[in-house]
Amino acid sequence: MPGTRKLGRTTDHRMSMLKGMTTFLLENGKIETTVTRAKEVSALADKMITLGKENTLTSKRRAFAFLKKEEVVYKLFNKIAPFYADRNGGYTRVLKTGPRRGDGAEMAIVTFVDADKLYKKEEPAKDSKKAKKADEAKAAGADYVGDADLVAKIQGENWFDFDVVVASPDMMGVVGRLGKVLGPKGLMPSPKAGTVTPDVAKAVKEVKAGKVEYRLDKTNIIHCPIGKVSFGPEKLTENFNAIMGAIVKAKPAAAKGQYIKSCVVASTMGPGVKMSTAKL
Repeated sequence: MPGTRKLGRTTDHRMSMLKGMTTFLLENGKIETTVTRAKEVSALADKMITLGKENTLTSKRRAFAFLKKEEVVYKLFNKIAPFYADRNGGYTRVLKTGPRRGDGAEMAIVTFVDADKLYKKEEPAKDSKKAKKADEAKAAGADYVGDADLVAKIQGENWFDFDVVVASPDMMGVVGRLGKVLGPKGLMPSPKAGTVTPDVAKAVKEVKAGKVEYRLDKTNIIHCPIGKVSFGPEKLTENFNAIMGAIVKAKPAAAKGQYIKSCVVASTMGPGVKMSTAKL
């Protein structure tokens, strides 16, 4: 008879174990345990569903006191109990699976009647979110927008016809595969650089406006582009002054001595021209 089995435990330990198992069953739709425990859990789950069908303040308080998990109680009263509204008892079933390897204990699975309908997995709506992010990036002026197709193109065709990579956090699981390829080229997106962000449109606009990232290497040297030859002298000078201003502004308060020891401007694969650090 349900509720009279000791299960080799004290009352407090037994009830704590059964509460946890019943909560797990209601949350996931099935649980595997020994036949003796399965019968107890099955009876308790039936009682919880009957309680859920009452749908009163008192029944909710009793359910909270037993189940502990708020989301499971919500699921019980708003999904499970209404599903069995036309059924009077017998909400669960115990299916024996045979002896357990090792001690030979008889095992069983406790599940709900029509569990496949009740616990039907819903298709995630992440594709629509990705499509929305892609549209935002296109509207912001991104040159190339894609998903796994661009990753395959970079890996298979060694394609690098881009200067900056911007990604949303949910895409890093895919982009992360390119770490060994993009990392050495300085193209791997990262949250510190602002290229891994939920607001991809803003990041694309900033990159298009000329935002660049500078960082120190192991020898405390900064390598940073200031533009292209097509920019002209005025724009290149403006970019140079903006970058140097940002570097000087970032000087730590505790830094002593000469902050900038040398500065060299050079074209790609061209000779370097030393700048006077006194005027920086």
